Amino acid sequence: MALWIQAQQLKGDALHQMQALYGQHFPIEVRHYLAQWIESQPWDAIDVEKQQEEFKAKRLLESLIQELQRKAEHQMGEDGFLLKIKLGHYASQLKSAYDPCPMELVRCIKHILYTEQRLVQEASNVSSPGVGLTDGTPQKYQQINQAFEELRVMTQDTENDLRKLQHSQEYFIIQYQESLRIQAQLSSLASLPPAERVQRETSLQSRKATLEAWLTREANTLQKYRQDLAEKQQRTLALLRKQQTVIVDDELIQWKRRQQLAGNGGPAEGSLDILQSWCEKLADMIWQNRQQIRRVEHLTQQLPIPGPTEELLKELNSTVTDVISALVTSTFIIEKQPPQVLKTQTKFAATVRLLVGGKLNVHMNPPQVKATIINEQQAKALLKNENTRNDSSGEILNNNCVMEYHQTTGTLSAHFRNMSLKRIKRSDRRGAESVTEEKFTVLFESQFSVGGNELMFHVKTLSLPVVVIVHGSQDNNATATVLWDNAFSEPGRVPFVVPDKVTWPQLCEALNMKYKSEVQSDRGLSEENLVFLAQKAFSSSSNNPEDYRNMTMTWSQFNRESLPGRNFTFWQWFDGVIELMKKHLKAHWNDGAILGFLNKQQAQDMLLSKPNGTFLLRFSDSEIGGITIAWVAENPNKAGERMVWNLMPFTTKDFSIRSLADRISDLNHLLFLYPNQPKDEVFSRYCTPPNCTLPVIPLFSPPNSEQPGGNSNFMDHSASPNVNQQNNFAIYAPMSDPMLDAEGEFDLEETMDMARQVEEFLRQPSEPQWSGQQS
Repeated sequence: MALWIQAQQLKGDALHQMQALYGQHFPIEVRHYLAQWIESQPWDAIDVEKQQEEFKAKRLLESLIQELQRKAEHQMGEDGFLLKIKLGHYASQLKSAYDPCPMELVRCIKHILYTEQRLVQEASNVSSPGVGLTDGTPQKYQQINQAFEELRVMTQDTENDLRKLQHSQEYFIIQYQESLRIQAQLSSLASLPPAERVQRETSLQSRKATLEAWLTREANTLQKYRQDLAEKQQRTLALLRKQQTVIVDDELIQWKRRQQLAGNGGPAEGSLDILQSWCEKLADMIWQNRQQIRRVEHLTQQLPIPGPTEELLKELNSTVTDVISALVTSTFIIEKQPPQVLKTQTKFAATVRLLVGGKLNVHMNPPQVKATIINEQQAKALLKNENTRNDSSGEILNNNCVMEYHQTTGTLSAHFRNMSLKRIKRSDRRGAESVTEEKFTVLFESQFSVGGNELMFHVKTLSLPVVVIVHGSQDNNATATVLWDNAFSEPGRVPFVVPDKVTWPQLCEALNMKYKSEVQSDRGLSEENLVFLAQKAFSSSSNNPEDYRNMTMTWSQFNRESLPGRNFTFWQWFDGVIELMKKHLKAHWNDGAILGFLNKQQAQDMLLSKPNGTFLLRFSDSEIGGITIAWVAENPNKAGERMVWNLMPFTTKDFSIRSLADRISDLNHLLFLYPNQPKDEVFSRYCTPPNCTLPVIPLFSPPNSEQPGGNSNFMDHSASPNVNQQNNFAIYAPMSDPMLDAEGEFDLEETMDMARQVEEFLRQPSEPQWSGQQS
């Protein structure tokens, strides 16, 4: 409700702008009486371009109607009776208006809240992340507003001067016509008697001389007026260009950079509403100045006076056309990017928006936008204005869309909802480059006129780089290409050049951003986690973060070359961790229960100083997307000796069958989560209730079953890596386990019996010796 309270304090033009937000589509009384409810609803959580989210919008509409009806019912007294009728009427009105299109209600209220917030911020010169200027400062915000005020004054000043010039010129023309009339009278004197002719001629010649002297002086004055006015307009255009540079080349570019980083999991880029308001102010002022220049040109054509003004006006006309053209082409942008990992034969969406479309009345003849997929070379040629002969690198279905104008928000946009990439044509790859390193882009283009066909525009914009895949197995490597490009590309680059190597701190920032976003956690990668990753990336044993500060990592090290002794890359290992965490373990990561980024030796050093039964969870070194339990216990083969054991890694397949908390609960020899927390305190709330009929997965497979990777076994320890293996134990049974009945369901009694056998087995000293396996 705080926003509505502040909005009511607005004054002058800001108050009028706020009031103009409301009308039949959304009455201001509804905003007032439901202020607290409206501001507490998750409007931003609904993507109005996703049709599948319409049910959320429907629920919010229903809740809004209910709140209005509830508010109406609680009105008491004489005044309350009228308000009760009024609010009931609004409830019916809103239901009738938005029931067929609940997304429009969301769009409308989002626009209202964004605009109110902007007006409040402008009034107090304070910027807020809520409207998209996450890196804005009060000083910068104030400077932009001051520049607009200065431009408004300058434009009004030239308008006043233009009117004076016009009045002076009109009077000059009248006097010039008078001089022509006198000349005509002089020419007609020949028919008069000599005495009368001399008398009349003397008087007319005197008047003519006086008038001609005035006309000469006035012509010079008009020329100076024109010169002064042109110079003023020159200064106005210079400031307009400077303001346009700040807004388009700085603020809009920063928004696009935030949009790019959002693709890596950074904060959302924010609303375009405040940028649109700035761009619309620019468009309005540029157009006003263009019209002023055109009017001065018209005046000079009406009354040609030799001098430098004509050339100056030509230059001004050319400049203002360039400025408006640059603004229009720069503000044709992609509000919602297509997926950067794009699978063929799969539906995808995108939204293109023209920020100045409403101000320039482009929607009066709605333009059509076309989407085409092009490769890197075609994108380079396009930016060089080379003729690409309408080349494309594939076929996109449903790739034409008409721009729609939304009256409530004042936005002009094209919403591509059902595009699909039917086929792709790949170029010849260089060296070690794989198909998942090849970058494409979706080109959006349109054509329209403004100002009654005064100016024609052919606008184009390129999406962020897109990697095209044909199978889900390529997603991992394609994501690596996109992450590297989003994180390290420079503004204004040649498509799609990225550095081949970056510093380790730069990469850490990108990895941390991606990890936090995917796992949906505020707990990011700690300095210790990053040191572990550096050790893995550079095959180093140093524990000092400073040792990695100036090191660089190449793209090949990141996702082309396998890690030493492994058949996967650094990124593939890290992405496997992300997939495991976000699908099954995010709650445990947020609780701090998973240390994760530890090697086997570090786990051993940490656990040997703790009581028996202490355990920790670390990510497997040998298996992508695996996590293992390491715990300290007595050596069954040597009395008095303690050892650290490691279970065979669990993967996402295992947790799809039985959760981590249930598996830890099953293992009675696990007592304390490192350093000293009783395991039930940490995991019991995530366990399956005892009376639940979910199956318990067997904890080891039959002795003769084969495990993936050869002699993988149930657990290992570093002290006896070469002892003979007599039984091959595993942490879960394969899906072909004989305990499955003919219907593919678990026999619960047999499964529980097996689990009890394992518990007894783990409590007793073991006769067979177990060989080690790296996990």
